[in-house]
Amino acid sequence: MAHWSRFEKELEQETRRLISHYTSIQDEEDQNFQMALKFAWSNFKFHRFLDVNRHNVQRSINGIHEKLMIHSDLSKAESWSRLTEEFLSSPLPNTEGTKTDVHYSVLALLLHLSDSPSNTNYCERPRLKETEKEDTFDWAKYLMEGEDIDTGPFPDTPEWSEDESEEEDSQQPLSREDSGIQVDRTPQEDHEQNDKCVQVTWTVGEPDCRAWLEQHIVTSYWVPNSPRFPHSLHLHSNLYNVWDQHLYNTGPLYLPEEKSFVTETQVIRETLWLFSGVKKLFIFQHNDGKVTVRNDVVVTHLTNNCLHSVLEHIAAYGQAVSRLQKFIDEVTGHSAEPCPPGLNSSSSSSSSSSKKSSDPPFRTYQAFVWALYKYFTSFKEELSTIEKDIIAKDETVTLSSVLERLSPHLAQITMLHRVFCTGVAEVPPETPNVLRASHLLNTLYKAIIEYDSVGEASEQSVALLFSLWVETVRPYLEIVDEWIVHGHLFDPAKEFIIQRNKDVPVNHRDFWYATYTLYSVSETVESEERLSDAASGSSGGEQASSSRQHTMVSFLKPVLKQIIMAGKSMQLLKNLDCKETEQPDGSSRDAERKSLYTLFLESVQTRLRHGEDSPTNEVTEQQATKKSLIKMQSIVARHLELDDIHDPLLAINFARLYLEQNDFHEKFSGGSVILDRSSESVTCQTFELTLRSCLYPHIERRYIECCGNLMRTLKKDYRLLGYLQAMRNYFLLEAGDTMYDFYTAIFDKVLEKESWQQLAFLNVQLQEAVGQRHPEDSNRLSIFLETIDPARKKQPVNNLDGLTLSYKVPWPVDIVISLECQKIYNQVFLLLLQIKWAKYSLDTLRFSDLTVATKRQEGGQSEEITAKEPINQQIHRMFLLRVKLMHFVNSLHNYIMTRILHSTGLEFQHQVQEAKDLDQLIKIHYRYLSTIHDRCLLREKVSFVKEAIMKVLNLVLIFSDRWQAGFGAWKIESIDKMESDFKNCHMFLVTILNKAVCRGSFPHLESLALSLMAGFEQC
Repeated sequence: MAHWSRFEKELEQETRRLISHYTSIQDEEDQNFQMALKFAWSNFKFHRFLDVNRHNVQRSINGIHEKLMIHSDLSKAESWSRLTEEFLSSPLPNTEGTKTDVHYSVLALLLHLSDSPSNTNYCERPRLKETEKEDTFDWAKYLMEGEDIDTGPFPDTPEWSEDESEEEDSQQPLSREDSGIQVDRTPQEDHEQNDKCVQVTWTVGEPDCRAWLEQHIVTSYWVPNSPRFPHSLHLHSNLYNVWDQHLYNTGPLYLPEEKSFVTETQVIRETLWLFSGVKKLFIFQHNDGKVTVRNDVVVTHLTNNCLHSVLEHIAAYGQAVSRLQKFIDEVTGHSAEPCPPGLNSSSSSSSSSSKKSSDPPFRTYQAFVWALYKYFTSFKEELSTIEKDIIAKDETVTLSSVLERLSPHLAQITMLHRVFCTGVAEVPPETPNVLRASHLLNTLYKAIIEYDSVGEASEQSVALLFSLWVETVRPYLEIVDEWIVHGHLFDPAKEFIIQRNKDVPVNHRDFWYATYTLYSVSETVESEERLSDAASGSSGGEQASSSRQHTMVSFLKPVLKQIIMAGKSMQLLKNLDCKETEQPDGSSRDAERKSLYTLFLESVQTRLRHGEDSPTNEVTEQQATKKSLIKMQSIVARHLELDDIHDPLLAINFARLYLEQNDFHEKFSGGSVILDRSSESVTCQTFELTLRSCLYPHIERRYIECCGNLMRTLKKDYRLLGYLQAMRNYFLLEAGDTMYDFYTAIFDKVLEKESWQQLAFLNVQLQEAVGQRHPEDSNRLSIFLETIDPARKKQPVNNLDGLTLSYKVPWPVDIVISLECQKIYNQVFLLLLQIKWAKYSLDTLRFSDLTVATKRQEGGQSEEITAKEPINQQIHRMFLLRVKLMHFVNSLHNYIMTRILHSTGLEFQHQVQEAKDLDQLIKIHYRYLSTIHDRCLLREKVSFVKEAIMKVLNLVLIFSDRWQAGFGAWKIESIDKMESDFKNCHMFLVTILNKAVCRGSFPHLESLALSLMAGFEQC
């Protein structure tokens, strides 16, 4: 081994140590040890392993980082990313450079050795870096050793620095009078100060500094008796003096007044300061929220009336700015006066104001204020630019040029102030937040429509209003998004038009009907109407009367029902123990999910950027615009055709509008929405179409997803369809074999003249019948006997009244199958039992019973027989009457069981499968119950038909009772009466049903009418 290198020797030793550690063989001469050593050396020298792939390692590192982010382990993800980057960027011993194969090899080894990094509790430990030791060696002494240095007579004196003299000069105090800045004083104080004034000579800096200050320091025009500034003696520069002299000469009673002369530059600056929100000014004064102009302020080149006319207009704009700025300060919490937003602080409303101001402003007002603040930020930047131009003096700046430059902003401020007054300031202080928010959003919406009607002259105004609306509507969309995504209606300030009723828990059977309240706001904003959100979930405009027009939030009206359904469905889903909501990657998907507001803005960007491809060929700008307009026109025309709108002129206008909005999408990036250019205008038609294509589809998509999940969960996990089928099986007697065992036991008791109205007997029979074929429903099904007025039981058929079937439906299925639904089911169930009873009574009659009873009576009735018809003829009449009654009962039975219950049940099952949401399913179920209730003739309107049927059924029971009693138990005349009564009822029903069928009002009665007519005999 003498020829081995040092590396090979170290490798030999490490290999032996590795084998001894893993095999626990200490004897290196052992045969097994030698075999392991040869195997290891063979793999070291002749291995087939590839070099590390740094791309795979980097992908693994990124994958672990992404996994940690998905699991919300933000600290671990940050540490993992930072530590791996530090390791790759750090040098290794015996390795040159960073991010080498050795680095990636070490990381690959650690990745292979790691076991589930995301499931490990990791806390990064601080590592102390070694600080470099300071070099305390005195190199100056070492290098200057042996050198002679002349330190002078005072070797301990420190070196002199020039900075000290400069600091001393800068710290020399300046005279207050020499600085050109004066403090506001009363005239008396100013006079006393002048008496004590001492002349101070100028001793600081260059001689020209005093002259520079005298030229650039503003004259104290705000101080009484201030010195007049020098100005030109030209006629145009002395127009005020000329006019004043003219008034003095022509008016004998004219008395000149003391005036404060200011320059036009000073007027411009105070105008800019007024628009910036400054209140302590000289020319403009704030008194009780109003901005007024001083009467004694004049300029030399304008008459007094002319100047005041201009300043009054400026004061009006300044008052609007001041009022808007005050509202911004109140909402943001910077107001010193405790009064509600938009109201002046007066003594009459101080008590209500202080009470209202204690509550923080709700989010809609905050969003509106944020939009106003961003606009005023840009407005103040424009004011600052004008002031810089005045300071620079590169060009002449006059008051008229400043007003002309600010005219677009001033028009917008007037518009914003009008919106503020209508939407905020005029609302009474006691108005609830929901009405305030709704009214503000509606005001912005109507303002967009109003200014858009002007046309191109108000493009900037429409753009600004749209930006304000987009910002103001953000809280509403966030509330909707939180509700339809997480099932939580987060509205602490109660500003949303739908509010949660916390008295009704989610697991209550009335959750779907009484959980939320929909607020409808009237146009006068003086009253409110609370509309309970019933099962329909319809908007307030549908339920309100036509005489009062109610507005909620105009842009939400088309999708209000979808929002309510999606919100309630998601809240119900969150409280169900279903598999649909138990998704392991739910948190990660929610982190990646975009909010409804973000999706809306992105859709608006896509819509406005659609069709902006520039032409590639070299043509003139006019030709390119024409070509783009034709292309955009075809695209817009196709979009309009999707909505069944065929208007080529409208398509051209929309195409031209979109081509002007080239940079609209840029204003939505970064979370800011600023629309203050004519190229970014949004017209009213575009606004409504934008909502239809950019906002409503996202809400519709979420509505379909939430309601679809809820319907699948109810059908799959909570057996909704099974419970609906159980209701039809037991209440509508679709489970014929099961219910036959139950009701025949009752009918047998009646035939045997035994008491059957015992609750224990009824429940035992019901449990025995149900338990044999449907044991899962035996615990849910029970029967009760309600106390009925004895007057209602005059007829035998009414003995079944009070028999009530009850089925325990679990939550949340009881939302669909409510107690009210079971009452309707019980009405149909009672009718079916009465029909079944009549049919069973006729079916169980035997001819032998009547003939045997007749033979027993033949010996004692010989005298009567001579006077009356023979017994055989009477028996024949009984047989015929029985057949007629059986035909009537069977026709009625077949009509209800097949034409009504079976056919309607098939339609109901198909509609249940097609139901998109729970509200639609509830409506389908109610409609189904209402249909069978009406078609079974249980409605009050056709009660006379039911009474006729009940008379026939009662006649059947009497007939059956007399059949079984025989001829001796009743008189022969009763046969004539039964035949007469049946014939009258039969004729009445045939006549009524035929008229109804001929009118076409009840087509389902046609089969019953034909069947009864076939059994009707003509007299």
